[in-house]
Amino acid sequence: MQLERAVDAYLRHSSIERGLSDHTVAAYGRDLAIYRGWLGERGVADTTDVTPALVVEFAAERASAQPPVAASSLARLQSSVRGLHRFLVREGIDDTDPSSKLTPPKQARRLPKAITIEQVERLLDAAGPAPADAMPGELVGMRDRALLELLYATGARVSEIVQLDVDDLTHGDVLRVRGKGSKERIVPIGSYARAAVDAYLTRARPELSRRGRATPKLFLGARGAPLSRQSAWLVIQSASERAGLTAHVSPHTLRHSFATHLLQGGADVRVVQELLGHASVATTQIYTHVSVDALRDVYATSHPRAR
Repeated sequence: MQLERAVDAYLRHSSIERGLSDHTVAAYGRDLAIYRGWLGERGVADTTDVTPALVVEFAAERASAQPPVAASSLARLQSSVRGLHRFLVREGIDDTDPSSKLTPPKQARRLPKAITIEQVERLLDAAGPAPADAMPGELVGMRDRALLELLYATGARVSEIVQLDVDDLTHGDVLRVRGKGSKERIVPIGSYARAAVDAYLTRARPELSRRGRATPKLFLGARGAPLSRQSAWLVIQSASERAGLTAHVSPHTLRHSFATHLLQGGADVRVVQELLGHASVATTQIYTHVSVDALRDVYATSHPRAR
């Protein structure tokens, strides 16, 4: 099969049959565009002409590229290539998988970056006024406060938060979140986040909604359109600057902080796994290392014979 048709078929399969998110499928598409271009430079246009030696050469060349490719990007690139060829064999399009001997690169195990509870509070205060202090005209401030309160209260990904509908909040003190692969999970909402969201819904969203077309989305931009991931990222960056936080703060920072603070407070790792929507507890266990570091600090400063 022609490489272009094969890639298109694989991306449709990933989106429709596997139910992967648009962002994941787009990342696969970018990776496979690089792969197709590299093969095209060598005169390879059909999947049956791809050999194991070519796949290994491609992986080695990308690994030694300048400037260096991040280990995580390289791993995803190789995963995209392996996924494509496995799909072609599984569908009976090709007889053999030329990527079967490809060994994924080892990635350094990095601890998630979290900020302290005091820094979270500063960030939230900088985002917008607390519900009781909000003035009638502070529409965007109330929205931004509700957005950040909800991100920290639930540990949800920013892509999950901006996709929320107003009806996803109809369960009182819990939120219905649609995660990767369209899997739904229920996450509790604390009283602070609920108060901020209620203030936004009753005092800010109706006015924002009147500025644009009707939409069920919970969070709206200043012109009434659904808030985008990029806009949510800018909201956090702006609040971080106003709060005077020197560390880089992103939407994932609040997710990491949510998990770290729960574990430090004594939450079971499997409960945190469920709240984060991780398919495997192994993904969640990286946060336990953060908590162990915190325990070491407390032990070192508190025990009379720690040093």
